[in-house]
Amino acid sequence: QGRVEESGGGLVQAGGSLTLSCVASVESGTFGGWNFGWFRQAPGKDHEWVASVLFDGKGAMYADFVQDRFTVSRDNKKNTMYLRMNNLRVEDTAVYYCNRVMWPRSPRDLWGQGTQVTVAS
Repeated sequence: QGRVEESGGGLVQAGGSLTLSCVASVESGTFGGWNFGWFRQAPGKDHEWVASVLFDGKGAMYADFVQDRFTVSRDNKKNTMYLRMNNLRVEDTAVYYCNRVMWPRSPRDLWGQGTQVTVAS
């Protein structure tokens, strides 16, 4: 099964940028066969899907609210997925998680601890 670890969150001013990373500790050779996605959870709200990337990195999908501000990518040699977030807004404040997905946005069972993103006005 394995586990994931998210990192790269922090405090940023509105309009700023962050790059999140998700490192998967899984059986050798399996990461590259899975689709992965990013989710977020703001205080008092449910998990919300943000973006997903295909197993080979050759396709991606984004939630409507992303509006071309975020880019999801992956490096299968490093068992790592990334989320580059530009032009951050206060409403992007949340804990961000990564997980395997059933394409395009149904989370599986590999939740990590998440990484906090706080956007100040």
